[in-house]
Amino acid sequence: MKKIIALTLVAAALAVSACNTVAGAGRDVSAVGNAVATTAEDAKN
Repeated sequence: MKKIIALTLVAAALAVSACNTVAGAGRDVSAVGNAVATTAEDAKN
């Protein structure tokens, strides 16, 4: 029973850290997209 609880806690910790990593990557990709759009808009003008 203790092993199951320990494994559940480890799995939950990994899931939370993975969500934070994916969210951070999403923000990075969004920032790159905004920079490209701004540069394209500046070049057009």
